[in-house]
Amino acid sequence: MFPAGPPSYSLLRLPVLQLLLLVVQAVGRGLGRASPAGGPLEDVVIERYHIPRACPREVQMGDFVRYHYNGTFEDGKKFDSGLIPPDATLYFDVVLLDVWNKEDTVQVSILLRPPHCPRMVQDGDFVRYHYNGTLLDGTSFDTSYSRGGTYDTYVGSGWLIKGMDQGLLGMCPGERRKIIIPPFLAYGEKGYGTVIPPQASLVFHVLLIDVHNPKDTVQLETLELPPGCVRRAVAGDFMRYHYNGSLMDGTLFDSSYSRNHTYNTYIGQGYIIPGMDQGLQGACVGERRRITIPPHLAYGENGTGDKIPGSAVLIFNVHVIDFHNPADVVEIKTLSRPSETCNETTKLGDFVRYHYNCSLLDGTQLFTSHDYGAPQEATLGANKVIEGLDMGLQGMCVGERRQLIVPPHLAHGENGARGVPGSAVLRFEVELVSREDGLPTGYLFVWHDDPPANLFEDMDLNKDGEVPPEEFSTFIKAQVSEGKGRLMPGQDPEKTIGDMFQNQDRNQDGKITVEELKLKSDEDQERVHEEL
Repeated sequence: MFPAGPPSYSLLRLPVLQLLLLVVQAVGRGLGRASPAGGPLEDVVIERYHIPRACPREVQMGDFVRYHYNGTFEDGKKFDSGLIPPDATLYFDVVLLDVWNKEDTVQVSILLRPPHCPRMVQDGDFVRYHYNGTLLDGTSFDTSYSRGGTYDTYVGSGWLIKGMDQGLLGMCPGERRKIIIPPFLAYGEKGYGTVIPPQASLVFHVLLIDVHNPKDTVQLETLELPPGCVRRAVAGDFMRYHYNGSLMDGTLFDSSYSRNHTYNTYIGQGYIIPGMDQGLQGACVGERRRITIPPHLAYGENGTGDKIPGSAVLIFNVHVIDFHNPADVVEIKTLSRPSETCNETTKLGDFVRYHYNCSLLDGTQLFTSHDYGAPQEATLGANKVIEGLDMGLQGMCVGERRQLIVPPHLAHGENGARGVPGSAVLRFEVELVSREDGLPTGYLFVWHDDPPANLFEDMDLNKDGEVPPEEFSTFIKAQVSEGKGRLMPGQDPEKTIGDMFQNQDRNQDGKITVEELKLKSDEDQERVHEEL
């Protein structure tokens, strides 16, 4: 309304209603200028000497306005406190503070909208947002930024003024909006305290941080799915994965990559937050997925530490490196097998030569025998290689190629080894180059048939009653070359023969006598009798 004045205002020649219209039409303008003759004006003169850069609307008939003014005569004297003479020209300097209409609705302007919008605000949602609140003339009355935390509340549940309830609807996380609320959808004719006057329109600049609903579940989005996924993670599996964890507005709060180490844990057993326990199940090795977790399945209304606030929605971008189950065995897949008949396959005790490539399940190459220019050698069952590889090499034909998936409890365990991460599942591609029958445990040489009846006499080449190292070596090599016996495969023959001589030279005098010479089978039999 027009500001209240002294009774002499009734002497104005312009009716009050007309003067009201004059003032409303003179928004932000200098009003009044004398005629060249110095007489009264025949019509209203309006001069706009300051117009705000942003003018969302101009005053129209029927609008409600709030404004400041100075009223003076031509000589600059204020007329509030005195009589207004006839034919006086009045000067009004008016500053419009607010304008609204009873037909107004909430005005929403989208200032910034992120390209990715996982969901929009709906009635019943819980939101966290920052805001600056001003009056229509720019006067600030409140801001969340000064309190160091977001404003957190439910939408459409009566916790907010009606205009804000409406203005937040449809917002995306990370979106910025300008929301103009007429007073009858804000604090109405009473205002609020000393900061919001009666009948004030309010302007909020809002940044939505995140939004969720108490009924929300974990949301999964597959970003990359490797081909040929035959196994998916289930509760009880042990998983190694990398992740980036961020809030809904993109703020990063944690990353395994920064530690250059995967996060390793059992899933579905309560070792991690419930939302992550759920979100990792069903994943494939090598899969990349986005897991969005509402706060009631994360850290709740209290948050954790100084990086995850209360009631925060968490987003994890996860890369699954591998997973296994403690009950897993070695997975064996035959890649190729010789076309000719394979009558003999590898077994425990066999000496084998094989080529191999060893990698992690994500393809990271660890070791390969091709770097050494020669096949790897091992005696199966002799604990010379990891248990899973030992198992995977059994039952192979010479020339066969296999893929072996070895879980960590059959490889290098939770501690890993040099170049092998802890709890890592290993992939081997192996090719069997050769196979030889091994020797029984504890034997360095075995006879193909029965040994000579007069073994010492045959070994004593010069018949002097003693067998020195040279005679012993010559005799054993002759048995091997004639196919009468064989040495332990995979070792230096000279060393093996030397070890055999040391075993028989019981008094260590550098020669073997007939009393010292004994077959290992005879020694084993004597030991059995002694034990009996």
